[in-house]
Amino acid sequence: MLDNGLTVLLHEDHRVSTVSVNVTYHVGSKDEAPGKNGFAHLFEHVMFQGSKHVAEDTFFRHLEEVGGTGINGTTNNDRTNYYETVPSNRLELALWLESDRMGFLLDHVDQATFDSQREVVKNERRQNYENAPYGLVGQAVRAEIFPAGHPYHLLTIGSPKDLDAASLDDVRTFFRTWYVPSNATLALAGDFSEAGALALVRKYFGPIVTRPLPARVAPAPVKLAEQVTIEVDADVELARAYVTWPSPAFFAPGDADLDIAARSLTAGKTSRLYKRLVYDLQIAQGVFASQASMQLASSFEIVATAKPGHTAAELVKIIDEELATLRSRGVTPEELARAKVSTRADAIFGMERVGARANLLNTYFQYTGDADYFAKDLARYEATSTDSVRDAARTHLVERGRVVTLVTPKKGAPIAGVVVRVQKGGAS
Repeated sequence: MLDNGLTVLLHEDHRVSTVSVNVTYHVGSKDEAPGKNGFAHLFEHVMFQGSKHVAEDTFFRHLEEVGGTGINGTTNNDRTNYYETVPSNRLELALWLESDRMGFLLDHVDQATFDSQREVVKNERRQNYENAPYGLVGQAVRAEIFPAGHPYHLLTIGSPKDLDAASLDDVRTFFRTWYVPSNATLALAGDFSEAGALALVRKYFGPIVTRPLPARVAPAPVKLAEQVTIEVDADVELARAYVTWPSPAFFAPGDADLDIAARSLTAGKTSRLYKRLVYDLQIAQGVFASQASMQLASSFEIVATAKPGHTAAELVKIIDEELATLRSRGVTPEELARAKVSTRADAIFGMERVGARANLLNTYFQYTGDADYFAKDLARYEATSTDSVRDAARTHLVERGRVVTLVTPKKGAPIAGVVVRVQKGGAS
């Protein structure tokens, strides 16, 4: 760790001639103040528009001219990251660019830059949510899973109302609060020497001044006391069902078991829900389940899209039958073995790319405090059993404490969906 609090994670790999640089700021949409929804994501865009020593719209050009690839940034509920992969002899360029926007972004950002990126973000929301089939269903589900005031209550993309109300001073305050060395982690993976890389890191990031971070207060645990049923009309061709539960946080007990449960339910054509809904009964086009792991709490969700002529309620009936079996008898030893093998393969093959490796170092550090968590991560999946998966289903995928969303095709309704009824306490 540097004196200013920047944590540096290094993984040398001389099989390649490139190095990936990944800067993760431990700020996401969960850290936004009331009325400031979307600021973390807005900054993902602003950070590419130039800084004190990097002219407007030249960040990508500097990297692409030397063969840089995989240049981008992402924002989620928990963090925002920026990354690129460059030839190993151009590591200094990447570190200079990243340090300049960490230390000197506000010397460049003006009202014109802010206004242009705000419009880019609003257009991204229109493209991916407001004008997308089923695009706003997730917003309705999230609002019920995580109650008002919970850090995950709102979407990361931001609300147009809050974005329109934001001022340049608001944005400057957000940057000064969260984009500081002590709230960031720099991961390098690939072809470099430790001594040489650390010298460059100290040269470019060492002089950046840090500031104290505000205190973070953990929210109360999320638990639904009853079933919430959301009815949605959407101008789409096919009905769709979403069944969603609040679930254990990333790396908490039960998180790995629910990952295994999701694979057993929908991964592959012999999985339980795919076989019943798509192959045997032929009432669904597809079905997908996931344990969406997050820092404070997670959500487990099953999404099934009906074939023409079938309703979302038909799909939920079959989903409930298979969940009842999962809760009573768990997964079979064969299902457990397949899920473990695929989980292990995905993890190992995913580590082959230096970009993925740098990102994983930062992910492990943020969520566990241990960047070298890979073997422990695999071990928690290996430790799952037929009994533990069954128990996780019984504990977390309960019949009443969930949100069931039924999307009905209706001509003239918004394509993204509109909530027409919310009922609490039992199925509608």
